[in-house]
Amino acid sequence: MRIMPTLSKYVLPVAMAVLSAVCAQAAQRPNVLVILTDDQGWGDLSLNGNKNLSTPNVDSLAADGAAFERFFVCPVCSPTRAEFLTGRYHPRSGVFSTSAGGERMDLDESTIADAFKAAGYATAAFGKWHNGMQYPYHPNGRGFDEYYGFCSGHWGHYFDAMLEHNGRIVRGNGFAVDDFTERAMAFIEQHKDGPFFAYLPLNTPHSPMQVPDRWWDKFKDKQLPMHNRDPGRENLPHVRAALAMCENIDWNVGRLLEKLDQLDIAENTIVVYFCDNGPNGWRFNGGMKGRKGSTDEGGVRSPLLIRWPGKIAAGKKIPQISAAIDLLPTLAELAGIEPTGEKPLDGVSLKPLLLDTGKAHPERMIFSHWRGRVSVRTQQYRLDQQGKLYDMAADPGQYKDVSKQQPQLAAQLREAAAGFKQDVLAEYAKGPRPFLIGHADYRLTQIPARDGVAHGNIKRSNRFPNCSFFTNWTSLDDKITWDAEVMAAGTYEVEVYYTCPKADVGSTIELSIGGSSLRGRITEAHDPPLVGAEHDRVARGESYVKEFKPLKLGTIELKKGRGELTLRAVEMPGVQVMDFRLVMLARVGNE
Repeated sequence: MRIMPTLSKYVLPVAMAVLSAVCAQAAQRPNVLVILTDDQGWGDLSLNGNKNLSTPNVDSLAADGAAFERFFVCPVCSPTRAEFLTGRYHPRSGVFSTSAGGERMDLDESTIADAFKAAGYATAAFGKWHNGMQYPYHPNGRGFDEYYGFCSGHWGHYFDAMLEHNGRIVRGNGFAVDDFTERAMAFIEQHKDGPFFAYLPLNTPHSPMQVPDRWWDKFKDKQLPMHNRDPGRENLPHVRAALAMCENIDWNVGRLLEKLDQLDIAENTIVVYFCDNGPNGWRFNGGMKGRKGSTDEGGVRSPLLIRWPGKIAAGKKIPQISAAIDLLPTLAELAGIEPTGEKPLDGVSLKPLLLDTGKAHPERMIFSHWRGRVSVRTQQYRLDQQGKLYDMAADPGQYKDVSKQQPQLAAQLREAAAGFKQDVLAEYAKGPRPFLIGHADYRLTQIPARDGVAHGNIKRSNRFPNCSFFTNWTSLDDKITWDAEVMAAGTYEVEVYYTCPKADVGSTIELSIGGSSLRGRITEAHDPPLVGAEHDRVARGESYVKEFKPLKLGTIELKKGRGELTLRAVEMPGVQVMDFRLVMLARVGNE
């Protein structure tokens, strides 16, 4: 009985001293702010010669830091995010789509946020996540202490939007990009004594093309002096809206940089800026071939700007090829921390290039992939998805195939592409992954219409699943199902987000899985209009949205295990049951 007090006399001070030393070491490390934009191309910055717009704040990052001249990302959104987060090519982490579960990173992957959190950093993400919704795919399960935004691939409305804060549904405040920036600035101020890792994946200029009047009014009638290499393919209203959205981004970047100055932490903060793919439309992009979705240069080339005053020389230009997979090892080494995962990284640290350490940068190939199409980039050449070879120094627009003039090199790169398919794309052959319900470490689980399968008459509000809802529920034979797995047994409170006109009130609905079921009745009309069109600057392709209302169904007892989560109606007095947006389950007890 006397041993513990005696030990504590010595052990506790030692433990406290070690903890104090760790905290002191962490406090000396640089803060990190990463800004990632959505569907902004390389050419959507005045830095890169575009005279259609002005982006002085983003441009200042290049003037005050380093600009990578040949930096490559993926052709679309979620793969680039996965590569940034893991330092590994996206097929390795199981990311094969941009919706309906294919955007999720495998749970045995370790993220950049895991590494910084383990090193004592406060971590947060604000904006579009797009790498999984249900915990632990959720940002809070991937190393981020704080998350505010939306987990889906795109959102249907950018003003006062339905968002989430650490899993809980909340109402946004004003224009989404401004809102995310405000949240990031508050986080930065809260953790100004550091260190912090803040990830700001903004959701523009991805459609729907919405932007406040302040920026739209400048562009709505503007004559544009610069155009795409195929100007006849341009949709000028769409181009103008994208440019307005990019100038709004620049304004918000300016607010972030000003906040760092106000808090006197700019010199101890690494700021990173890049984009997730090529432009989401035909517009000026430096004469490159391809746009979003393409594995050609114009679909995968992105700006990469990194500022660290006093450490990275101002105005530095780095010509060596690099990619999103390099950001995890680079930022980890700059901060003096170690990646936490056991899996080998595909990326390499760019620290020697940034700080002129004298260490040689390796000759390498960078692979771009989407939907089976693979392109290979070396420092000078690109092999496209068809096996054509281009000298990117002499022919940056990819007009002339030189594979016949360079047969040995073409064969070498074709072999490399085949090896990538055999090695990396083999990671896709893992089988379907269920949508997870409940977890011992997390209370809330959101199961959206996006991830469901409609049966019978039920239809999606749009062919793009992200941010869609289910409608035309007109029969008792209709149902919605999810391939699901309960991770933590216990009692769950259930809410269903619905709309229903007054004439159709009264349906009884049932939620069931694995022998457990819960029924509830729609007793209150809620029939709001569709919103979004009033803020669209050009016609959209995605779903409009509505103000869905939560209906408390009650509680359900769930057992661990995999099964089919089913939502159906057992009574329907009107001509329809309801329009459905999501199920929210909140765990209130365990076995």
